[in-house]
Amino acid sequence: MANRSTRTALTALGVVGAVGVAAATWGIGIERHLYTVRRHTLRILPAGTPPLRVLHLSDVHMAPWQQRRQRWLASLAALEPDVIVNTGDNIGHLDGLAGIRAAFEPFRGIPGFFVHGSNDKVEPAPRNPLKYFQGPSKVHRIPLNIDSAAMDAYFAGLGWADLNNTAATIEAKGVRINAFGVSDAHRDWDDLDALPPLVSGFGDGLVWGVTHAPYRRVLDEYVDLGAEMIFAGHTHGGQVRVPFARRALVANCDIPLDQARGLSSWARDGRTVPLNVSAGVGHSIYAPVRFGCRPEASLLELLPA
Repeated sequence: MANRSTRTALTALGVVGAVGVAAATWGIGIERHLYTVRRHTLRILPAGTPPLRVLHLSDVHMAPWQQRRQRWLASLAALEPDVIVNTGDNIGHLDGLAGIRAAFEPFRGIPGFFVHGSNDKVEPAPRNPLKYFQGPSKVHRIPLNIDSAAMDAYFAGLGWADLNNTAATIEAKGVRINAFGVSDAHRDWDDLDALPPLVSGFGDGLVWGVTHAPYRRVLDEYVDLGAEMIFAGHTHGGQVRVPFARRALVANCDIPLDQARGLSSWARDGRTVPLNVSAGVGHSIYAPVRFGCRPEASLLELLPA
């Protein structure tokens, strides 16, 4: 009887070990390269407005050797977006801008907006992923060692407006798009107080809010400021999820876990606004895994209501 119990236990351990190895192989070697485009259609434009195709990119975390990622991103130009919204964390290595240039050059001339995540200013560092289960990661004072000015200048050359604690207006297909944004709220770089006087100066047109980290304080303020659509990133969709589960395991901010990825809405004081949180394209070079959460870009087809 003892021998049988021992054999059963060893068999169970072997099965668990094999499943673990298979999951790790999938997450590290396969799924993190299974790029996908998530498509959504929203009828939120005023009557008579031409349809707009919005490509939402986030959390690219580019390193110079990631040529597969660069080629896939460049291929998204074939989707013929009218507007690009980039919600930050583009850089994953001190020399990552070279890869960003290779990936984004086909988007030159397509108008858009961008904000910063922390990894647009600070090189990523190793960290214990289990600490994310204790809540949002702690903010430490670290040197800003990435040349974000060079990245910002490149994005401006593509035709994208900087929304870091400011506002801007662009035009796409003859449609005026007013947008406001903040720098990375996870690092407390956001300056929400700077936005109201800027938003009050908007003329006619659409009104969008853009942020890297979708903290509740930011989303609430964006609704109050009249945003008609909100874009965010940062969460990686949880990066490692229980397959087919609606809720993420972690989000690294205080957004509800069932809103850590994809299209949902944010309500406050009687207003409800569409919210798209991108699960992102990349990952830290120190955590090269995705499981139950494929890398993604979002294509939002905005139509008249």
